[in-house]
Amino acid sequence: MTSRARLALFDFDGTLVDSLGLIVRTFHAAFEENGLPPPDASAIRETVGLPLAVSVRRLRPDLPVAVAEAVVETYLGLYAEGQRTAAGHPPLFDGASDALDGLEAAGWWLGIVTGKSRRGLMGTLEHMGIRDRFVTLHSADDGPGKPLPDPALAAAAAVGVAPSDCVVIGDTVYDIAMAKAAKMAAIGVSWGYHAPDALAGAGAAVVLDSFIPLPSTALDLWERAGR
Repeated sequence: MTSRARLALFDFDGTLVDSLGLIVRTFHAAFEENGLPPPDASAIRETVGLPLAVSVRRLRPDLPVAVAEAVVETYLGLYAEGQRTAAGHPPLFDGASDALDGLEAAGWWLGIVTGKSRRGLMGTLEHMGIRDRFVTLHSADDGPGKPLPDPALAAAAAVGVAPSDCVVIGDTVYDIAMAKAAKMAAIGVSWGYHAPDALAGAGAAVVLDSFIPLPSTALDLWERAGR
């Protein structure tokens, strides 16, 4: 087996953790606290994965800049407050921990690229006791977000892994678009927030229905590409 480092970059919300309910409740509360009607849950679902400020603009493009910024700040405050309790930490999807084990056993390093704030990400990882499993983390606080290639490229560069030795695992078209723009292999997952057909249409090499085949699928994509 090659000694070259390989990096599996995971999206967080909707890929590793089942956080939609928490995200929707926090969005609703943030809008309501600013005197605004809450967006539909289906509309919120479509924006998960984008930077928070971009999500708010997509949900309400008519808002004045100052009001949109207030919604973002309220959301961040509410999320941080919620993380003081166990209910503020979404659970890992079934099979996620075993998949991380399998990837590590196959020689992959693990990383996360998310549109979540670093405080929110770190709070949940530390609550779960899995922070040390990831060699690189890129959050909304670290620069441009998805679907630009910048987050994936920055995460890979932080640990000295070439884009050609990376695979991105995500549940939204923003994850897949980021991977394609960064010239990384892209694996979609069907249990998240965008439809499998949308992930395939965005360029995912494969869309998985469970975590079980992830380690072998990632290795197969890497080997078939001649890496």
